[in-house]
Amino acid sequence: MAKEKTVYVCSQCGYETGRWMGKCPDCGSWNTLEEMKRSAGIAVEEKKLKRQPGTGNEPLELDEIPEDTMLRHLTQIGELDRVLGGGVVEGSLLLVGGDPGIGKSTLLTQVSANFAAQGHRVLYVSGEESARQIKLRANRLGASGKGLYILSENDMSAVEKQMGRIQPEFMVVDSIQTMYRPDMASAPGSVSQVREAASQLMRMAKTTGCAIFLVGHVTKEGAIAGPRVLEHMVDAVLYFEGDRQHQYRILRAVKNRFGSVNELGIFEMRQDGMREVPNASEVLLSARAHGSSGSVVLCAMEGSRPVLVDVQALVATNPFGNPRRMASGVDQGRLALLLAVLEKRAGLQLYNRDVYMNIAGGLSLDEPAADLALCAAVASSHRDVALDSKWAVMGEVGLAGEVRNVSQAERRLAECMRMGFTHVVLPKGNLKGIQVPEGIRAFGVETLVQALTLLLGVGRTADSAASRGQEEKEH
Repeated sequence: MAKEKTVYVCSQCGYETGRWMGKCPDCGSWNTLEEMKRSAGIAVEEKKLKRQPGTGNEPLELDEIPEDTMLRHLTQIGELDRVLGGGVVEGSLLLVGGDPGIGKSTLLTQVSANFAAQGHRVLYVSGEESARQIKLRANRLGASGKGLYILSENDMSAVEKQMGRIQPEFMVVDSIQTMYRPDMASAPGSVSQVREAASQLMRMAKTTGCAIFLVGHVTKEGAIAGPRVLEHMVDAVLYFEGDRQHQYRILRAVKNRFGSVNELGIFEMRQDGMREVPNASEVLLSARAHGSSGSVVLCAMEGSRPVLVDVQALVATNPFGNPRRMASGVDQGRLALLLAVLEKRAGLQLYNRDVYMNIAGGLSLDEPAADLALCAAVASSHRDVALDSKWAVMGEVGLAGEVRNVSQAERRLAECMRMGFTHVVLPKGNLKGIQVPEGIRAFGVETLVQALTLLLGVGRTADSAASRGQEEKEH
């Protein structure tokens, strides 16, 4: 009888080792090595290939390749078409990830119904739900029509067979982690199964021209479960963000071979499905508290889309000598850097203050143009001075306290004018060579102190003078 050999396989990348380790040496993930038993000493019979590997194509010179225009199909959901770069490209493989219950299956059911209503053949494959469950959801969404086929199956051989019979133009696989190939010994959801199932679907999409949507489960860290190579294989990766308890959802593209990345779409979850929110700025500013200190409006760029967001800060005295810095929607390291600049260059004493930062609406800001708004919000809360509700702020802040230029200033100013803002503070360098919209007064600043003086009526604050006086007494 052959002895069993124990090996440890990483659930993230498939790395194998003979002993358990806390950290995978290949991908660096912690606690992902799982124990597996394998029989040793048995000669494994070489399996015959079911299909010829590769494509067999001959190499072509660049000038010989035909310049075919990519054919796109609109989903009839404007926010999704924006994120995809103008619609779904034929033969593309798209991955949609997000937390459970956030609306992935709901949105893709609506997309499938819209394509079927346009006369296309659509195949919806589910490895998690029965056909009756999908029918109930479709009835709730008001989705009906000829051309939408439902298949409850997780065997990739059966899926490929049915795809060849129906010949759909669009297909949804919900989810990729439930699909498996029966010729492999590993269980569904394992690294090898997810990788091979995705590879088979990619081949099916490229050879038939059928656009395929894959639904991907996410881990507790927020990454798509399975091997990292899954995101490299697909043409676009879309992430759903937001809290399931809130009505708004954010769809973000982090990879797109047919359009720009970091595009943003906002949806509202309703009883009858996902409804697009075309005016994101109005939604994000609808509940803004006017006349309250620590609130500053920033015009951020999400891909090619300008969005007005409410930047909120709360500064409170800490009596324990160990101040807290907490941030939601902003990198905490960036916040610590800006607080140091405020203390050193603008004279705000924040060493004994708790600082809490929040971006209203659940957005995450990672562009440097948010620096000046973050500093202004902290200074406003620290001084308890409210900014006028018709002012907007944008600009990057350097370590020397200088205000650097931002990108696409004209589009940001146009969005501010559309939303009724009359005064905008921005870097002075951005005012050169641009046309400021009528009805807006643009104030160019070169330093952080100039911006705070303009917004709050204070320069280097009294904190700085008091600090210098204390230093003179000590010396």
